[in-house]
Amino acid sequence: MKLRNFFIIASAGIAFSSCQGNQTASNEDDQYVVQGKLNNATTGQVYLYELGEQQFVPRDTAEIGKDGTFRFEGVVEEPSLYRLTMDQQNGLMLVLDTGKIMVEADASDINGTAKVEGSAETQLFLDLNKLVNESRQKQMALEQRFQEAVSKGNTEEAEAIRQEYLVLQRGVRDLLAKHPSSVVSAFGTATLIDPLNDFAFADSMATLFSKNIPNSKYTAMLVERLKPYRSTAVGQVAPDITLPTPDGGSKSLSSLRGKYVLVDFWASWCGPCRKENPNVVAMYNQYKDKGFEIFGVSLDQSKDKWLAAIEKDQLSWPHVSDLKGWESSAAQLYNVTAIPQTVLIDPEGKIIAKGLRGDDLEEKLATLLK
Repeated sequence: MKLRNFFIIASAGIAFSSCQGNQTASNEDDQYVVQGKLNNATTGQVYLYELGEQQFVPRDTAEIGKDGTFRFEGVVEEPSLYRLTMDQQNGLMLVLDTGKIMVEADASDINGTAKVEGSAETQLFLDLNKLVNESRQKQMALEQRFQEAVSKGNTEEAEAIRQEYLVLQRGVRDLLAKHPSSVVSAFGTATLIDPLNDFAFADSMATLFSKNIPNSKYTAMLVERLKPYRSTAVGQVAPDITLPTPDGGSKSLSSLRGKYVLVDFWASWCGPCRKENPNVVAMYNQYKDKGFEIFGVSLDQSKDKWLAAIEKDQLSWPHVSDLKGWESSAAQLYNVTAIPQTVLIDPEGKIIAKGLRGDDLEEKLATLLK
């Protein structure tokens, strides 16, 4: 089990550069107002940054009054994510749309003490960010417990921990799914959901956002992010792979049609891959005579190390590699950014599952090949 590191959006860095002066909206119906008070601040400036495609972009600056108050006003073309901040470490994410937002916080910890009124989207962002932070902390603890259980051979405890982990994952997805018309939900789906292993959920949300908020830049961001994964999504015919074999010939994935095939992306230098190999060998020996095959795709660069690992781990199934490491054409075709990674294909060549390992893989094979 590999626990994914979430993008903690509230702590995203800011490149400080020149700031524009306060903007005054010409049409009150289209304007936003951010009015606030920073307790324990009697002087200085507060900045407003818009989240662009790659970084935060400075948009406005306001003076902090002697009583700690400040005010921004302006116009946004669409609901967008902004960051209200005094410095690079001390700030708060807001969603600006038409209307007034009231913010009150202590100047020493804006994000941790903020009270926000007037923006349901901002509140959703704060709820999502809190859930992500809490989930990350719990997942780190679960990872340690899981490894200890595995090392002691306690499979029942390891499975129970895995189920706890899946519940945490569902918590973030459930919150996103409850808000199919929210720009925060669209942004969260684009940045928090792994399209490699959870394409179906991300794609279903993209469909809802395209219907409910079709002109949002966050809908466009999600749709664009999913494009490279569409051809290798569950239900699609697996793109063919033809690469060199250890003996200098070549072999194609399509040559294995008629069997259930596990495409196993791995490498000799990958510790988790090598630890998983005994389990894969056991399953291969159990099901190879029942219509199951493995197609090993190595992300090695050294042929000698690749061949030595095959021999040492007794991997007796077909293997291919172009010895280009992460630049492997097969890895790029299947958008593999971490290994071990698996893709399970049915006898007709369609992808039926992704990311199966350990007990999950064994359970799936038992169901298919019983």
